[in-house]
Amino acid sequence: MKRVILILVSLLVLAAQPALAQEQPAFALPQGFSGETSGYIIQLFGLLTVLAVAPGLLIMVTSFTRFVIVFSILRAGIGLQTTPANMVLVSLALFMTFYVMSPVFDRAWREGVQPLVQEEIDEVEAVGRIVQPFREFMLTNVRDEDLELFADLARERGQDVVLDDAIDIRIVVPAFMISEIRRGFEMGFLVVLPFLVIDLVVATIVMAMGMMMLPPSLVSLPFKILFFVMIDGWNLLVGSMVRSVV
Repeated sequence: MKRVILILVSLLVLAAQPALAQEQPAFALPQGFSGETSGYIIQLFGLLTVLAVAPGLLIMVTSFTRFVIVFSILRAGIGLQTTPANMVLVSLALFMTFYVMSPVFDRAWREGVQPLVQEEIDEVEAVGRIVQPFREFMLTNVRDEDLELFADLARERGQDVVLDDAIDIRIVVPAFMISEIRRGFEMGFLVVLPFLVIDLVVATIVMAMGMMMLPPSLVSLPFKILFFVMIDGWNLLVGSMVRSVV
């Protein structure tokens, strides 16, 4: 967890490369108000803005999106509105993300953050080394159709698809995100299908018995919970999702 936080902070701090490259300490405002002072103020404001959107970085470049979508669909399929609570589902998805992404975080730490802290490389090289493990992870898990979509859109706008012998990260990230959303819905469909069958069976039985005023969902809820517990659903679901990430 400590390494993950340091990696994210390093990525955010490196956004202020021009300021860090100066001989004087970062954000140390020079005496008097000048154009240089204005530049430092703008850089500080930009860094604070990036820090405000730091949680979004975890969603954009990791498998967190897939996990949280499946958990949300599971809860809706069972018919529970607030159980498990959002905090529980998000926390589970978060720690599953840390577990799956540990090799990526460790590599970014070894190749980028650690050499930067030891002053073996400069900030520009550190950015490339930190981003590269995440780029490779996303390219491994992204669908070719989604990647080609954003590559075509970039060409239509006159943008470069390949920068420094690698696909532009601005193309990889959105393609990876919509791929994760698609996979989340695919897995959610498979998860919710058995509960739909239970709902149909219970609704048919209730209607056949003439109990028109009894909501079928009220009757099917305990059966769906029992079914999910009997098959050890959490174990199967979490194991399948973790194995689905390459």
